[in-house]
Amino acid sequence: MIHQKRRISLLKQLDDNAVVIISTNPQQQRSGDTSFPFRPNSNFYYLTGFKEPEAVAVFSNNNYTIFLRPKDKEREIWDGKRLGVDDAPKALNADKSHSINMIQELITDIIEKDCAVFFDPDSNEIDSNISEALTNHEFKSVIPYINEMRLFKDSNEISLMKKSANISVKAHELAMKKTKPGLHEYEVQSIFDGHFIKNNSVHAYSPIVAGGENACVLHYTENNKILNDGDLVLIDAGCEFECYASDITRTFPVCGSFSRPQKEIYQIVLDAQIAAINSIRPGAKVSEPHQITTKIIREGLIGLGILESDGDLSQFFMHGTGHWIGLDVHDVGDYKLKDEHRTFQKGMVITVEPGIYIGNNDKINPIYHNIGVRIEDDVFVTDNGNTVLTADLIKEITDIESIMNN
Repeated sequence: MIHQKRRISLLKQLDDNAVVIISTNPQQQRSGDTSFPFRPNSNFYYLTGFKEPEAVAVFSNNNYTIFLRPKDKEREIWDGKRLGVDDAPKALNADKSHSINMIQELITDIIEKDCAVFFDPDSNEIDSNISEALTNHEFKSVIPYINEMRLFKDSNEISLMKKSANISVKAHELAMKKTKPGLHEYEVQSIFDGHFIKNNSVHAYSPIVAGGENACVLHYTENNKILNDGDLVLIDAGCEFECYASDITRTFPVCGSFSRPQKEIYQIVLDAQIAAINSIRPGAKVSEPHQITTKIIREGLIGLGILESDGDLSQFFMHGTGHWIGLDVHDVGDYKLKDEHRTFQKGMVITVEPGIYIGNNDKINPIYHNIGVRIEDDVFVTDNGNTVLTADLIKEITDIESIMNN
C-alpha cells in the first residue's frame, strides 16, 4: 500500500491524462559468466517495491500494469524463483501483468494517443524498446517530481534508515575495539563486511579505511596498507538495509590514544560538526550547516597557526558539509529552488560531515602532517528540530579512548 500511495501522490502532480513509465535495470555482468548482486533502480523500487531485474511499471489514474520476467523453470533452477506474471497482480497490487517480452506489442494498447507520457530520461535497453513503440508520443521527464517526493521520508522509510544506521553504528564500535597497530586496513574493513552480512545488509558504498596520510585522500578505497602506531585511521562506511543507506565516518587513533596535535585537529572538526547539527531545524537554510562548519574550522586552523587569516581554507577542507541520504547514499533532491537555497523541512535526512585534511606541507608545523579527520552522522529533520539517526556512535575524544582501551 505504501508504494500505491506514492504512485497516487505522483499522479496528482502530473497532467490529468498522464501515464508514467518507469523501469528497473537488468542484471549487470561482473566478469565472464558471473554477475554483480542485483540491486533495483531506486525510483522503480520507490514506486513499486519490486526487486527483480528487467521490469517496467506503467501506471495512470485508471490502470497499473507491470511487465516482468515470466516464470522459467530452467533459469529458476540456476538463479532462484521469479514472481512470474500470474502472481504479480496480487503481490504488487497491480491491475494487470504481462511478460516483459510482450512490452513492445502491448504498450500501445495501454497508452492512448492523447496521453502525456512521463518517463525517466536516463534510458536503458528496455526504455529504448518502449520509445520505439511510442514514436508518436511526447515524452516528459518524471524525475523532478520523483526526486522531490523522495526528499521527504515517511515513517516507514525513517524506520528502515534507523535500522540501517544501527547496524552501521555497531560495526564502527567493533572496529574501534579491534583496531590496533600492525593490522592492515582491509582487516578492519572485514569487520564491516562480516557485521553487515550478519545483519542481512550490504555496503551502501565502497568503504574507506584510511590510515595516516591515506586519510587525506577523500575517496581512498584501496584499503591495503598497514595501520601504524601513532597514526589516525579514518573510516567512512555505512550499510544499506532494504535498499536504504546509512553513511557514517569516524576518525580515531590506531593505538587508542590521541596525540596532542591530533586532539587539536579532531576537536575543531567535532566542534564544527556539533554546531552544524544543532543548526538543522525546519525553516533554516540548507546552506547554514556548511557556513557554520567553514567558520569554525577556519577560526580553529588560524588559531593553531596552520592557516593565515586570509588563507584559502579549501586546501584543508575542500568538500561540502553534507548531502541528502535515503535510497541512494547521495540521495536525490534539489538543494536550491529558483536559485535560492531551500529551507529544511520535516522528513528530510542529510549527512553532516566536516573534515580537515593536512598532508605534507612545508609551510605547516610537521606535527600536523598527515592528519586527516572527518566526522559524519545522519540527521533527520523533525517538527521542531532534528534527530541524529546515528547518535548512538560515540565521537568525543574521551569516549573513543575509553572504548579502545577497555
